[in-house]
Amino acid sequence: MPPAIPEPISPRSPRVTAARRLAKRNARGKERLFLAEGPQAVREAAAHRAGGAATLVELFTTLEAADRYADIVGEARAAGARIHIASEQVVADISTTVTPQGLVGVCRFLDTPFEDVLAARPRLVAVLAHVRDPGNAGTVLRCADAAGADAVVLTDASVDLYNPKAVRASVGSLFHLPVAVGVPVDEAVDGLKGAGVRILAADGAGPHDLDQELDRGAMGGPTAWVFGNEAWGLPEETRALADAVVRVPIHGRAESLNLATAAAVCLYASARAQRASGGCRSVTGS
Repeated sequence: MPPAIPEPISPRSPRVTAARRLAKRNARGKERLFLAEGPQAVREAAAHRAGGAATLVELFTTLEAADRYADIVGEARAAGARIHIASEQVVADISTTVTPQGLVGVCRFLDTPFEDVLAARPRLVAVLAHVRDPGNAGTVLRCADAAGADAVVLTDASVDLYNPKAVRASVGSLFHLPVAVGVPVDEAVDGLKGAGVRILAADGAGPHDLDQELDRGAMGGPTAWVFGNEAWGLPEETRALADAVVRVPIHGRAESLNLATAAAVCLYASARAQRASGGCRSVTGS
């Protein structure tokens, strides 16, 4: 017998008020909770566990969405989340999107201590230094996930991982790989170097060419890519921390690549080199 449908939650319920507050960073930090909107994010949240506890704790859903996404609601219920049937207006009030899809989850923070990232001996890491745009941060996280990266690190100068735009832009990848937050960039670099990881700073004016790095077989080992601010890139003091500053070659007439596109190219170049037999080696290399 299917579970009984709960009574619709009141717009004045304290649960609705508490969820609505999570659109603000201060409330997220105080409660250590964030919002995951839409079927893909909610499905991934329902499947995720951290420290033995389910990540998804509450789900607000319209009746229409509960019917359309009955499998997701079932997964949320199986994960122990409290299910609230809500009107479209209540879901819209909680949601931060212009056109809500009828599902909004409340999730526990899931960031990983940086020490745990290092202890796992990562081979491919994306470090976001001074990245302020939440959409870019979430998209780079998605690229890192797709490229098979072992972790993402957001420095203390970067955007909040749990900003709703960042969560949406990750399209569920936030729940797939470890993410460390609030790490000073020098500590991130020192820690990764100590773990045997080569540090490459991505910069359009870098002296090293990505194609040349691949051709000479320099990309097959453990690597961390450091990506900078969308508008002004990496400051000189951050570039100086890297083992090499690498540019993505522009073969056409484009002025530059945006952050997410450059990150995808760099991460996939490393992923390809690391997966090649014996690393990526030129045919003339020894």
